[in-house]
Amino acid sequence: MSLLAISCLSAVILTVAYLTYGPLLARLLRLRDDVPTPAVSMRDDVDYEPIDSKFLLSQHFSAIAAAGPVVGPILAGVMFGWLPALIWILVGSVFIGGVHDMTALVASIRHKARSIAEVVRDHMTKRSYVLFLMFVWLALVYIIVAFTDVTAAAFIGDQKLENGQVVSGGGIATSSLLYLALPILMGLLLRYTKLSIGWATLIFLPLVGLSIWAGQYMPFDVASLFHLSPAGARRTWNTALLVYCLIASVLPMWLLLQPRGHLGGYFLYIALAAGMMGVIFGGQTAAYPMFKGWEFTDPISKDVSPLFPILFITIACGACSGFHSIIASGTTSKQLSRESDAKVIGYGSMLLEAMVAIISLCCVMRLSVNDPLINKWPVSPNHVYAQGIGSFLQVANGGLAALSLPYKISAAFAVSFGLMAFTTFVYDTLDVCTRLGRYILQELTGMQGAAGRWLATGLTAGVPLAFLLGQPADAKKPLYAIFWNLFGASNQLLAALTLLGVTVWLWRTRRATWVLFVTGIPCVFMYVMSMWALMRTISPLVTAFANGNYAALSASPVPWVASLLAVLGLLILIEAVIVLTGGMPQPPLARDERLPVPA
Repeated sequence: MSLLAISCLSAVILTVAYLTYGPLLARLLRLRDDVPTPAVSMRDDVDYEPIDSKFLLSQHFSAIAAAGPVVGPILAGVMFGWLPALIWILVGSVFIGGVHDMTALVASIRHKARSIAEVVRDHMTKRSYVLFLMFVWLALVYIIVAFTDVTAAAFIGDQKLENGQVVSGGGIATSSLLYLALPILMGLLLRYTKLSIGWATLIFLPLVGLSIWAGQYMPFDVASLFHLSPAGARRTWNTALLVYCLIASVLPMWLLLQPRGHLGGYFLYIALAAGMMGVIFGGQTAAYPMFKGWEFTDPISKDVSPLFPILFITIACGACSGFHSIIASGTTSKQLSRESDAKVIGYGSMLLEAMVAIISLCCVMRLSVNDPLINKWPVSPNHVYAQGIGSFLQVANGGLAALSLPYKISAAFAVSFGLMAFTTFVYDTLDVCTRLGRYILQELTGMQGAAGRWLATGLTAGVPLAFLLGQPADAKKPLYAIFWNLFGASNQLLAALTLLGVTVWLWRTRRATWVLFVTGIPCVFMYVMSMWALMRTISPLVTAFANGNYAALSASPVPWVASLLAVLGLLILIEAVIVLTGGMPQPPLARDERLPVPA
């Protein structure tokens, strides 16, 4: 089957879903533009500031589309074949992920742009609120752990391409550093000059391309400069990235987060367009097996991973991701200018991310099962993606050259573009996660002022650093592979708990049967899959206890963290069941919930 047919069919399915299920959700949620959003009614031009939907879409899309829609589909595609991964991306994004994102955003808007945890407090109990915050903070820690290590891998070593050209990891590091400097300059110009956002985009977006090209000519190779082994260089970059998170998460949002999110969103659109052009002009067929079996055996550890539940926690962000609810209720809801924009920002951006995941999956589908990029485990998803996008750009370049367009994209630039796109996805997530983790710790502990801000940020960045540096330097697996299943399970359980909180809110204020189908069934599915995956992670602890092998109990922190997450998830579920079965008095219908559904 051709990649063009698969991609076009997927795009049609997602478009039809946006045009049909999206408006239905908007109708059920009673989105109304005559009711001012918190960004308008509480505007302070610091945290609350309404912005145009097209700019908010790029910022929100950049924040949610991290490495998840790249790493997850590539890993799952290699493990189980491309068809199960494709089906989950499409079904999950339309009926679970998109619903999760949109309802989380609307729930926040209806509660003065407060977090999902505070929605839980309003409609469940204060104990539920504290449990939810603890769970979210732990989930954020493991998002930071997984994405930091997979990004650091892009900055070390070299890739030799088929035509003999070499793409330097140090060059990608240089491009990455230049990319981080550009939004700071853009933010300063936007704030202190009369430069408009339109002109800023036209000026700085080409400079991103220039930084990609320039990076290969002045590589910042940490291993060579400081005489480090590859493992030492990776640890150095892990530390540097977390120091960046520490600093970036306390900077004013206008200085880095907003302009970088704006540029990153457009960069994502370009990467998505590059992949689609390559698919259109390439004429390639799916060389990788459609289905490889119901189980995958890790050739290193010999662990067996069944398709159920591993597929559904390996592919997180491309189909459904609890992290999205934190972004939606943490920053996006404070900038939404009209309620109706929740459809394109919440539901639409999730479907766009699904297309990113499908293009990532195409990077696997184009390869044969014996290709050097994927015939060893664990694969390097950043390199698979970069060479896939590079290949698509080269093909697109050839196709456009046939139209007599006078330019040529080199293979090295194309692969560098793919790697930069990958790291761009991650930067937004890393410092946003650290910033949100700081908010949560401050809320839980009451730490205030500059000292509280720095201490909470230091803990949020320091705990991931301890996990990353605590792993043996000679580990047989890269650290991201060690932590990915835990990240996926915690992220998907966060999605389930968000859907649980939204279901409780909607049921208590609407008493409508549709709530059980639209948010209730997705909640149950995600809860079962994620708890099942956590139980598999915890099983080594149970085995060690049963066999009296107490030395094995300290071998890895992963099962212990999984146990804590599972307990928190179970306690929150119990709280919700008590509320839904009448353990709390039903509130009167909120004023805006009494309004009739618009015709």
